[in-house]
Amino acid sequence: MATNQVKQHPSSKQFLWSKPIVLWLVLSLTLSACQDFSLSNPPAFFPTATATQQPTPFPDTLYIDTDIRLGKISPYLYGTNYGPAQAIPLRMMPQALEAGFTAFRFPGGAWTDRGDLSPLQIDQFIEFCRQFNALPTISVALRNGSPEMAAELVRYTNLEQGYQVEYWSIGNEPTLYERDTGEPYDTVRFNQEWRAIALAMKAVDPTIKIMGPELHQWGTSAESTLRDSSGRDWMIEFLKENGDLVDVVTVHRYPLWKPFADSVTSSELRENTQEWEDLVIYLRQLIHEHVGRDLPIAFTEVNSDPRSVMMGEATPDTLYNAIWYADVLGKLGRQDVFMVNQWVVSQPTTGLGLFMGGTIRPTLYTFSLYKHFGNEQVYASSDLEYINIYAAWREDGALSIIIINLNDEQKNAPLRIDGMRFEAAEAWRLDATHQAAPIGSIPIGQDTILSLPAWSATIYVLHP
Repeated sequence: MATNQVKQHPSSKQFLWSKPIVLWLVLSLTLSACQDFSLSNPPAFFPTATATQQPTPFPDTLYIDTDIRLGKISPYLYGTNYGPAQAIPLRMMPQALEAGFTAFRFPGGAWTDRGDLSPLQIDQFIEFCRQFNALPTISVALRNGSPEMAAELVRYTNLEQGYQVEYWSIGNEPTLYERDTGEPYDTVRFNQEWRAIALAMKAVDPTIKIMGPELHQWGTSAESTLRDSSGRDWMIEFLKENGDLVDVVTVHRYPLWKPFADSVTSSELRENTQEWEDLVIYLRQLIHEHVGRDLPIAFTEVNSDPRSVMMGEATPDTLYNAIWYADVLGKLGRQDVFMVNQWVVSQPTTGLGLFMGGTIRPTLYTFSLYKHFGNEQVYASSDLEYINIYAAWREDGALSIIIINLNDEQKNAPLRIDGMRFEAAEAWRLDATHQAAPIGSIPIGQDTILSLPAWSATIYVLHP
C-alpha cells in the first residue's frame, strides 16, 4: 500500500491499548538500533515484509513517538555522481562544499566503460573527496575493460598510494550494452565477465567491497524489472551467479522516463514517491531468496527523468524535483538503504546537474536541508494525503523532523509528539520562496498546528 494513502486508524481512546501493538509492529518490521554504518563494517539488513504505511494511533495527524528508536540512518544517503565530464566550476565550489555531500561515485555513468581511467584522475578524485570529507567509490570498466586493468587500478589506488578506497563497482548499466553496441550481450556473458574482474580485484586487495550489478532501471516486481534478450532476469541471474562475491547490491532508478513525450508533470512526481519503499522491499526479498543472506542496497544513480530536458513543468531543474527528491530520500532512509547517488552533480548543458555553470538547481538545496537531519531513526507516521514525515535523533541530542508537503496548496497539519516535551524548534524550509533557508523559531508543543506551503520541505530541530 502506498505510504501516503489515507487509511482507517484507531481512535485516541483505542490508543490506550493499541500503543503496545504499534510498538511491536514497528520493532518487528525494522532493524535493530545497533547497526554500524562504518566503512569497514557495512550494516546487516533484514527483509521487510511490506511497505504499508506505518501504523499511526491518531487519524488526520502527523505523529511522532520519541521513545521508539528504529536504528541508524546511513550517512551515505546524500551522495551524487562526479567525474571528468561533471566538473564543478571553481567559482561554485563554496556552494558545493556547503551542500554537505557524503559520497561520490566516480567516474560516473558511461565514462566508466571507456576503460581509460588514469592514475592522475584517481589522485585528483581522492583529493576532491577529501575536501568534502566524503566517501569515494570507484567504478572500473567492464566493456572495454579487463581483469588486469581493474586489478592494476586497485593496486595503484590502495597498495601504492594507500588511499584505502573500500567500495568499487564494475561497469555501468550492462543492461544497455546490447542496445548500445549492437552486439549480443546477455546475463550469461555479463556474469562471467563481472566475476572474472571481481576476483582479480579482490586478489589484489581482499579488503575491498564490490558493488553491482548497476542495472539501468529497477522495478517493484518481477513484471517490471529487466530481462535479457532470452528472457532471463538480470538481477536474479546476477544474485545466483555472483551473490557470493558482491558486497553491496546496486541499481539505478529514473522512474519517469518518457521517450518522445512531453515533460514530466508535478502530479506525476507526486504520485511517484509512493513506489520507492516497494523498490527496496522487492530487491531485499530477492537477495534473501537467492543469496541466502542479507546485503546492503545502494541506488547509485537516481533522478526523476534521465533525459537531458530542462525548463519544463517538473523537469529535474525545478523545485518540484527538489521536493520529490527530499521525499525519496526520506523513504530510502526509512527502508535502511546504504547509499544513494543523485545523478548528477554538474553538467554544462542539461537539466540533470545540481550545477549548470554558475546556476544552482533547487535540488542542491535538498542536500542542504538534510544536513540538519539526525542519524537515528525515530517512529513517525502520517495519514494525511501527500504529506509525509520523517524523524531522527541527532548526535547533539536534538530531535529533527522533516515534513514534506507534495500538495499544490498550503496545508495546515496537526503534529503530535509523544515521549518528550518540547517548546520550540529551529526551522529551515525549501519552497518557492526559501532555498533551505532558516524561517526562525517555531512553537512546538505536544499538539501543534503547522502551516506547510505548497510543494515544500521543512526541517524542524527541537532541543529538549
